[in-house]
Amino acid sequence: MQSEQASQTVPNRASEPSRKQREGAEFIGGFGKKTGNSDLRFIEGQLPEHEGQVESDESPSQQLELALQNLEVKLNQRGQGMDDVLQLTLYLADMDAYESVNEAYKQYFNDTRPARTTVGVCELLGGAAVTVDAVVALE
Repeated sequence: MQSEQASQTVPNRASEPSRKQREGAEFIGGFGKKTGNSDLRFIEGQLPEHEGQVESDESPSQQLELALQNLEVKLNQRGQGMDDVLQLTLYLADMDAYESVNEAYKQYFNDTRPARTTVGVCELLGGAAVTVDAVVALE
């Protein structure tokens, strides 16, 4: 009986209840979160969206361009730009597309590319081929 009660207790959550959480697989879009006294902003889950729809029929390189354009719009709304991006994590559903996506990344950032990690994944929201997370300086 005591073990039944122990298995029914809910563990403490790592995040605070007020933090915006994703709700199910239908969540699409990115949002920024300033954490504590940090001088960094974290923007996660920036998908290749246009007018609320994930453009999953486009090539992975075109999807990356759209995701980066959307990231830039979000930054501009906060008075920031792509030069403020310190690090990007690129999630790629098809690692065979790495070379074409890498070329699109190079063209988008020219010579001032932020640090980047590319992670191969099985599936992304909305059937996207790519999504990006960014760490952005607030200064």
